[in-house]
Amino acid sequence: MATETKTALEKDHLAHHSHVHDHDDEHHETFVSKYIFSMDHKMISRQFLITAVVMGVVAMTMSIIFRMQLAWPGEKFAFINAVLGDKWGKDGILDPNMYLALVTIHGTLMVFFVLTGGLSGTFSNLLIPYQIGARDMASGFLNMLSFWFFFVSSAIMLSSCFIDDGPASAGWTIYPPLSALPEAMPGSKLGMTMWLISMTLFVVSSLLGSLNYIVTIINLRTKGMKMTRMPLTIWAFLITAILGVLSFPVLVSCVALLIMDRSFGTSFYLSDIYIGGHPLDNVGGSPILFEHLFWFLGHPEVYIVLLPALGITSEIIATNSRKPIFGYRAMIGSMLAIGFLSFIVWGHHMFMTGMNPFLGSVFVFTTLLIAIPSAVKAFNYITTLWKGNIQYTPAMLFSIGLVSSFITGGVTGIILADSTLDINVHDTYFVVAHFHIVMGLSAIFGMFAGVYHWFPKLFLRMMNKKLGYVHFWLTFITAYGVFFPMHFLGLAGVPRRYYTNSNFPMFDNLVDINEIVTVCAIIGALSQGIFLFNFFYSMFRGERAPQNPWNSNTLEWTTPMANIHGNWPGALPTVERWAYDYSKPGAEKDFIPQTVALQEGEHDGGGH
Repeated sequence: MATETKTALEKDHLAHHSHVHDHDDEHHETFVSKYIFSMDHKMISRQFLITAVVMGVVAMTMSIIFRMQLAWPGEKFAFINAVLGDKWGKDGILDPNMYLALVTIHGTLMVFFVLTGGLSGTFSNLLIPYQIGARDMASGFLNMLSFWFFFVSSAIMLSSCFIDDGPASAGWTIYPPLSALPEAMPGSKLGMTMWLISMTLFVVSSLLGSLNYIVTIINLRTKGMKMTRMPLTIWAFLITAILGVLSFPVLVSCVALLIMDRSFGTSFYLSDIYIGGHPLDNVGGSPILFEHLFWFLGHPEVYIVLLPALGITSEIIATNSRKPIFGYRAMIGSMLAIGFLSFIVWGHHMFMTGMNPFLGSVFVFTTLLIAIPSAVKAFNYITTLWKGNIQYTPAMLFSIGLVSSFITGGVTGIILADSTLDINVHDTYFVVAHFHIVMGLSAIFGMFAGVYHWFPKLFLRMMNKKLGYVHFWLTFITAYGVFFPMHFLGLAGVPRRYYTNSNFPMFDNLVDINEIVTVCAIIGALSQGIFLFNFFYSMFRGERAPQNPWNSNTLEWTTPMANIHGNWPGALPTVERWAYDYSKPGAEKDFIPQTVALQEGEHDGGGH
């Protein structure tokens, strides 16, 4: 039955696209149909990427403002007044209410709109049809809707920054009671409502996209593209999409109950709360319920962000090492294990909630367990690099940077996974350091690697390599300069999310570290200007890309270097081998595209 369904889908898909090809001469797209309401996976990929870049610039600017407050509390900065105006940055001093709002929106934009939208939205859309040999996504219309829900969600989140009471101010985890009581603080009013609406639309976008990705990968693979011949990028996108479909609806239910508490007098998350000395009527609820629901999404979300970056890195490291990826099946198994385990570790965010010690020990065990498949991936990357003929492209440097940050952040994760140790550093800068290195840096490095590597397929031009090198080294050094010292702040007990630590004499001798962190953050943020210039200049004026600039094996480099309907003119390619036949003994060249037939006696690395 499944085979019949697949065949029917393929026939419909091919019939549709052959119809498009037959009418190419008559088909004149308008600006609106081509650039705005496009159903072409390549254009939608660009739309996701450029939206994510804009959101990234906004989030980075916010982080610089609150870092300046932390490093030099009470100092006046014209920059803060220029960006925030007199209401929130009077005399150049950041308002305490806006401080928490900036922390909240910075985290939300980075986790959901830059890393999730920028990685999954951009690269799943670009690479899934290309690398499995499909004309387009299973549903171009749903794909277009996915982007537009994402865009509207982004617009609502950004516009919440311009309302009178300011944007949401409960941290990116929006814990009650700050998020459940509109009267709690200015950022608990309309700004919080807009946050909830924005995130609901974001989840709709994510579900539409994820379902499309899953159906496309399962049903529209070209002839010969067995599951064991798929590039690791496609495996990563498939597992990511499944995680999204299973976990994001939990966030919607969590948000729905929060809206009921905010507007309809229910008590799912509220109980025994006093405001201004007067008790609320709400009884019987528990903010711990919110934490369970939020982190049941929140931990899979870490891997929804990380897995695409890891998949992209697998492809780039194999291509630029000129070696087959080490342990292809082990890499698939490790991603499947990470996906499964990510659903049973959420409680490690809640060791401080009075959790039953036995239940806590179960979460300690499952959290430590997830280190095993993560270590398998790190080991396989290093082994692929070992004795490889390494081509140091900017994409390769960022991929190696990802391996570095993944290991560095993973080591500190072992400390936070242990409930006894976690209690000592919970809600300190140690957690901020771990989270940003293992998730933020790794995912951002993966995103940069993907942009540099597939820029020729996105915009048909090459990015400037020398600017790419400068961008990498400045980013890598300053990123570690920002987040590595935070471990020492955390071990000294410095709490996160505090507007200032100047009221605590025991932290006075740590001011220098905060200043170093902030200086590195400012230099790192300015260095992204190099990337932005390179990106937008190359888009229009860059050198024309050759057919296969990296001598890669995967199918996307067999398509014409032109934006055409259906990706391939004429018949779809037939896949004869796996994606990682690099430097094969006896071969004429050090790469063999997937469309080249196996010779007699030749082994297919992906398995028979």
